[in-house]
Amino acid sequence: LNRRRKFYLAIYRDPRTPWVAKAILWLALAYAVSPIDIIPDFIPVIGYLDDLLIVPFSIWLALRLVPSEVYADHEEKLKPVARRMNHD
Repeated sequence: LNRRRKFYLAIYRDPRTPWVAKAILWLALAYAVSPIDIIPDFIPVIGYLDDLLIVPFSIWLALRLVPSEVYADHEEKLKPVARRMNHD
């Protein structure tokens, strides 16, 4: 989970990442922590369903908008960190 967080942060900070992808990531984070929901959480099942659909879909969409070379660069940079963590 920490590796994914670092990966998303690195992509967000990269100047090659389109502003639209950055805006979608920012909005997904804001929606996840916001007390305001499209469907209130007190409605059984459906109340949490919007959170479970909107946030992952927003992250997926933002990552689709990131150029493949930016995605690959940051994925490659984080691989050595994962290998070191597995050997410790």
